[in-house]
Amino acid sequence: MVNGLDRAYERLTELAVAALNEREPERLWPLLADAVTGLCGGETLIYKLDDWSEGKGTLGLSPAAADALDRIGGEALGVLRSGYPFAHHYEAGLGRTPVTARRLAGRAWPVSETARVLGDSLDLDEVLALPLPGSVAPITGCLVYRSGADFTDDHVRIAERAQPLLAAVERQRRLLEQWRRSSAAPGEAEESAADCALTPREITVLLLLTDALTADAIGRRLGISARTVHKHVENIYRKLGTRDRLGTVLHAQRLGLVPTPDPARTGPRHPSAVGGRPGNPMDSTVARPAQ
Repeated sequence: MVNGLDRAYERLTELAVAALNEREPERLWPLLADAVTGLCGGETLIYKLDDWSEGKGTLGLSPAAADALDRIGGEALGVLRSGYPFAHHYEAGLGRTPVTARRLAGRAWPVSETARVLGDSLDLDEVLALPLPGSVAPITGCLVYRSGADFTDDHVRIAERAQPLLAAVERQRRLLEQWRRSSAAPGEAEESAADCALTPREITVLLLLTDALTADAIGRRLGISARTVHKHVENIYRKLGTRDRLGTVLHAQRLGLVPTPDPARTGPRHPSAVGGRPGNPMDSTVARPAQ
């Protein structure tokens, strides 16, 4: 089964690369949802990018999950949102390893309220939790559902291999959303980025450059090496026609690509500090898959 695991990881890697080139942050997770579901042996997937709790937080859905959840009421949805038995397990600091509900809860799982709701409302029996590594509070990630037998050891291994890729996509999503929020005119910023042929990854690196982060710090934020950061910076220089980091940030601000800081609120910042060479269930929000 090793070859099968390798092929699954290659597929996940290809999808993650495709997602990282997507300019619309709301489309990043929908691009991955169906593939992660299938590769992990599931039929339906729900992802939570904020708090796994009963009364709040946004649910992102694969198409199959969207259709299924339309058929259940608010009380049942609240049961699913509570994340039993995973939420308390991960909140207790017991790591971020993917695990199935049956393995975690044992005999308590098939007689639990969550299992009853899944069986009665959705004809599903088993759940695999795939938390994002590094998430502390709230715990975020995916719940993959299937009918019949529990997920296999290989399904859990694939989920483990998927974790760093999904974490990279989530970091990219958050930074792209931050870039949009920080732009005085998001539409103009996106148009300017397109005119300059900046990739989504280069946009996020440029955004972090404005925070005066070193290449190592940017690499840690993005989950990539400092060498890769330098390569992105070099590409940004070439596309913007600049030669150094300070000039690049100032030029990007003039173009409206990144926000101009408010000195009265943020205090003095100097981009050259980057240093180095270029280098209640009723209140719940349910996010439908991007069309």
